[in-house]
Amino acid sequence: MAFSEQQYYEISEELQLVKKEISKFIVGQEEAVEYILYSILADGHALLEGLPGLGKTMLIRTVSEVLDLSFSRIQFTPDLMPTDITGTNIIERAENGKQQFVFQQGPIFSQMVLADEINRATPKTQSALLEAMGEKTVTILGDTKKMARPFFVLATQNPIEMEGTYPLPEAQMDRFLCKILVPYPSKTELIEIMKRTTGAEEIALEKIMNSERLILVQQMVKEVLVADEMMEYAVSIVVATHPGGEDALPEVKDYVMYGSGPRGLQSIIKLAKARAVMNGRFHVSIADIKSVAKPALRHRMMLNYEGEASGKTVDDLIEELLSIKQGARL
Repeated sequence: MAFSEQQYYEISEELQLVKKEISKFIVGQEEAVEYILYSILADGHALLEGLPGLGKTMLIRTVSEVLDLSFSRIQFTPDLMPTDITGTNIIERAENGKQQFVFQQGPIFSQMVLADEINRATPKTQSALLEAMGEKTVTILGDTKKMARPFFVLATQNPIEMEGTYPLPEAQMDRFLCKILVPYPSKTELIEIMKRTTGAEEIALEKIMNSERLILVQQMVKEVLVADEMMEYAVSIVVATHPGGEDALPEVKDYVMYGSGPRGLQSIIKLAKARAVMNGRFHVSIADIKSVAKPALRHRMMLNYEGEASGKTVDDLIEELLSIKQGARL
């Protein structure tokens, strides 16, 4: 292993400082902060879902500031065009008087891109992100351009039952490493939010990391050890999400249209590795896998009509899978 146990411990301490610095400005939302950081450490993209006004945009902006990453925000609207995201060629007059095409970069060329209310844009515009998220390149008129490094898309979306939303295509949903649910704040948190946002005091955030340091941590995450039994446990969970599987739960067979593909397994392992590093370890534990299973799988399982009518949520089914699979191992 290229990194020592001491290095993992030191990185863990540094990441705790990152969390502490974010909490200076963001009230509550500890779970959302953790999973955003896991996604970033695992070099993946995250989707945040919650009602408008819960601070999703401010949370992402704060994370980019503490990690010292270049930041851009794309407000998705029904009239947004793909070129508004990727950029386009424009005609400029050169010094010699001749006209030439010059590429004008779009907001996608930042290290951290906030795709705000992504499900308010049309599917055509949503798909403009697919290549950038999957391949980390953008192709315009046959010319392929590389994204910044590191590169993350953190998207926010409103619940699909709200007016003016377009459900994200399954292919695009699958590009997100995890889906994070942003809950409504408690009474105590609401009081603290008011104190911080309506008072005269301004909160200055300290930059704890930079892009070079973050790339190093991402390499450390990749080298975290995953024992065979941990891998088998993760595989058994993903296989059990399929209604046609031999050991699928009766409720999965009755309520699920389709389960997770291989990307779901990749997401569990990547997020579990990131969680291990956050906790100063260089090996994945059962607790890591159980902790990340819901955000890794909740957007990769589709309920059928009976499932929707039953009142069951995907999270409920994943919780049952985890308890049964854990019991089977014991």
